[in-house]
Parts: sequence; C-alpha cells; structure tokens
Amino acid sequence: MTLYAGIDCGTQGTKVVIVDSDQGVILGEGSAAHRLISDSRGRREQQADWWIAALIAAFRQAVADAGVDAQQIKALGVSGQQHGFVPLDKQGNVLHSVKLWCDTETAAENDQLLQQLGGVKGSLDQLGLMVATGYTASKILWFKTHHPELWARLHTVLLPHDYLNYWLTGERVAEYGDASGTGLLNVRSREWDRRTVELIDDSGRLWNALPPLKSAGSCIGTLRPEAAETLGLAPATRVSTGGGDNMMAAIGSGNIASGTVTMSLGTSGTLFAWSDAPVVADSEMIAGFCASSNGWLPLICTMNMTSATTSVQTLLQEDIAGFNELLAQAAPGAGGVEMLPFFNGERVPQLPHARASLHNLDSDNFTRANLCMAVVESATYGLRYGLDLFRQQGIEAREIRLTGGGARSAHWRQIVADVMGCPVVCLHVQEAAALGGAIQAMWASALADDPQQEASALLASLCQRFVSLEESTRTQPDAARQAQYEELYQRYLQRLQQAYPEVQL
Repeated sequence: MTLYAGIDCGTQGTKVVIVDSDQGVILGEGSAAHRLISDSRGRREQQADWWIAALIAAFRQAVADAGVDAQQIKALGVSGQQHGFVPLDKQGNVLHSVKLWCDTETAAENDQLLQQLGGVKGSLDQLGLMVATGYTASKILWFKTHHPELWARLHTVLLPHDYLNYWLTGERVAEYGDASGTGLLNVRSREWDRRTVELIDDSGRLWNALPPLKSAGSCIGTLRPEAAETLGLAPATRVSTGGGDNMMAAIGSGNIASGTVTMSLGTSGTLFAWSDAPVVADSEMIAGFCASSNGWLPLICTMNMTSATTSVQTLLQEDIAGFNELLAQAAPGAGGVEMLPFFNGERVPQLPHARASLHNLDSDNFTRANLCMAVVESATYGLRYGLDLFRQQGIEAREIRLTGGGARSAHWRQIVADVMGCPVVCLHVQEAAALGGAIQAMWASALADDPQQEASALLASLCQRFVSLEESTRTQPDAARQAQYEELYQRYLQRLQQAYPEVQL
C-alpha cells in the first residue's frame, strides 16, 4: 500500500484526502472550518495560523477515517485559495492578517497600478493578463501604503498554498500556476515581471521578497521534523509544488487537455479550460493563468456563488436541505424577482464596488422560495456571462464538469444545464482540488524517482485512473426551460446594464 495526501486550504475550510495509489481509491477524508474577518469596506481576511490549525485537525481526521498508519504516506500536495497575500519577515513570522482573493478593500490601489501599466491594454501587453482587484499585487501596494513599519520588515511574499508548503518544509518557494494570479508574473514567459514589481516598489525590497519559481511536477522538499511529528508523518515524506485551488481542481477533474471545461460552484464561481499555449484573449476578463500541469489555464472567476446563496440561507435561517426544498418550490424566473448578487463586489464583470440588490418585488412574488431561486439564478447567470466570453474565444463547452458545494444540489445542476445550454456532470470525488493535490504529489514523486518518464503521459494516466464521473448526476438541458432561461438571462443583462452602464455586453 502506497499512500498520498492531498490538502486543499480554501476560504471556508481546509480539506484533506488520503489516497491509495495501488488500489486507486480514496481511503479517508477530513475537514476543518475557517473563520473570516470582514467588514463593509470590502475587507476579507484570515489569520494564517488558522490554516495551520485547520490543516492539523483535518489531516488527523482523514488519517483516522482511512484507518491507516500516517507513516505510510509517501508524499503530499497542497492546494490553496488563490491571490492571498502572506507577508513574512526574515524569521518567518507573518506580518499581517492575510488579505484574501475576495478582498476588495484594495480597489483604489489596483486602479493606481493598472493606470501605471497603461490601462487594460498595457497590462495585457506587459503581463498577458489584466491586474484585477482580487489579485495579490494591489494587496502588496496597500500593505506598503498603510503599514510602512511592517513593510520595512518584509522579507518574503507568499501565497496561501506557498505558506502551507513553508510550514511543512521550511522552503520559501512559489509555483507557476498560483504565481500567475499575483499580477506580478509574465504568464507567457513564466517569470516575475520586474517592471510591474518596480511600479509598486523600486527600492528592491519587493523584488528580493519574491520567492524562486518551481515548475509543476517537481517536489520542493521533505517535511520539517516539527511538521512531521505534528502530523505523524515520516520526515522523508515529500511535498510537491502544489498550486492554486483552481489549478489543482483542474488536475482533480481531469482537465489537463483541450476540450474539457470545469465549472466550480464554490464560494466563488469559476470556469476554466486547458491550453497548451498562452491564451491571448480578446477580453481582459479572461485570466490567462498558467496551469499546475505545465500548460495554461484560461479562467473566469465570479466573486459571488455559494457566498451569495449562503447569505440568503442564513437570512432565512435554513440549513442546506431546507434551502434546496425552497428552491424546488420556485419556478424559473422566481416569479419575476430579480437579483444582482454582488455581495462581495464582482470581478466578471469588473465591478469591485458593486453591491447586491433585489428588483421587481411585489406583494405576491416576495416569498422565501423566490428569494432562493433568485440568488441561485443570478449567481448562475454570472458564470453564463463568463461562458459566453469563452465561446467568443473559440473555447467550446461540449460537457461541463461541476465541482464545489453548489454542485451537490440536483436543482442547481438542472438550472446550470438549462442556463448554459450544455450537459453537466459531477465528479465522483467532489473535493477536486484536494484530489488534484494528491494526484500531483504522485506525479511529482514518480518523476523524482524516475526523471526519464514522459511527464504529460504520466499525469494523463494518473488522472484517467483517479478521476471518474458520477454518471447519476449527469443532467441534460431541458429544451423548453433552456429557451425560457435564454429570455430570463437577457433580462438579467438588461438589469445589469441599467444598474451599471459601464458593463460591456
């Protein structure tokens, strides 16, 4: 029995899976929740030590669930929420609570940086993508501006998954896929971009704080003795490069070749495909990230998915089952209730200062069921907006593989199929990012043992073995509802442009 572990540090919690590579099965799973620091100014932060505590708890739970000796785990891979800014001093202390991907407090700093780059076109020319408020770059500028005394101690800039790797191994390194979401990497050449870095800080401090970059498929080291003892692992346990949660979910959903589209109905909504070359998009809203499988990962991200539905669920004091029961009671169109679900601002379309709003209410349609339907429909329309951008780039969706908590709802799956006009299917393993971490750990460990192997073929064989579709969830669009939703989506776009005339349709 040869075991591997995959770790996914997301916004809402950390998840761990233990995989047996000999049998090709997941033996155990564990999870632990995270708290969130937030306010009305757009602040969205977490403490880095919360992640470590959650990692330890989830790891121990997964090992217990698997009923195995943790000493048998050969390697592990870490997935992490993208774009977070973890500033370390020379001794490795975290200097500030971590600003997350969904933090919009740095919108002014992002506008300043984008203007210095020469606007959208200048950013695309310089980096291959447009810097967005959620990216790491504006968080760094905010930190420098608002905390000069802490800035003076900055030694290393890490992303969330990099920080977990640092805690595990003591190595301060980054990986191309996750690094491409900082707004500091040239995604075409896979190098830190010095000009952009010096627009933020020309003293050399930031440039020297950027960690060395590692390619996917490699190991960054073995465990520190303290980490090994805490987790019950052997010190010789390897740690792969890991990557951002979207990059790891791509591996965990088998999205490592052209033709597959993955859609995540998680805290945020994401839509991504795979490319063997850098993506030069017509729309700056398509992020041409690097993949964590040595390719590229064109991606659309909306800020409001289950984060929006959870807000309504909490308001109505319903659990998930109750929310889905209410959803089933409502008809398409929610009785005319319309929502713009921008509880966290929005990235696609680019509306960082937007706020959520309800429209077209009357005494008959203002019901609990219609409120649930309106938030699900509007969140789904956000990803339809992104899918249309993909289609304009020639990226076709023949089948959409669904991940994330929202995908567990049969009612939501049907809405997605009808709105997108495309079949959808879930994965047998819902925790695609954690599974992707485990698969990457197997891949990197095998290449470390035998560097002569053909890397892409090896990864393809691992994905074929471990990634399977849950055919019972396959959902086809209903022709009548698809036509109805086409009209409803166009009505949503009209409402969107009425509220925000700057949106390009």
